[in-house]
Amino acid sequence: MKGNFETIINDSRPVIVDFHALWCGPCKVQSPILKELASELGEKVRVIKIDVDQNNALASQYQIQSVPTLIVFKNSKPIWRQSGVVTKAALKDVLKQYI
Repeated sequence: MKGNFETIINDSRPVIVDFHALWCGPCKVQSPILKELASELGEKVRVIKIDVDQNNALASQYQIQSVPTLIVFKNSKPIWRQSGVVTKAALKDVLKQYI
């Protein structure tokens, strides 16, 4: 995943990375919010999900302490980060600065 991840986040549009776990209740709340946001914004943004249990090295590299943690990347650089469930409105507010 490491090489592929670097390619994915090296995008001129914002890439929302959802670090999550299958056993995580709040992650199950965050998932439909991200799907709805991706549907509304279309090609302006990319959303990917990273299971921290299956990608320990990546989770460690980005110091993921709790799930869900969302990180927005643009051109491989993290430009925003938040742990816990984030509302669609709050995400839109963040993203409109970078779209």
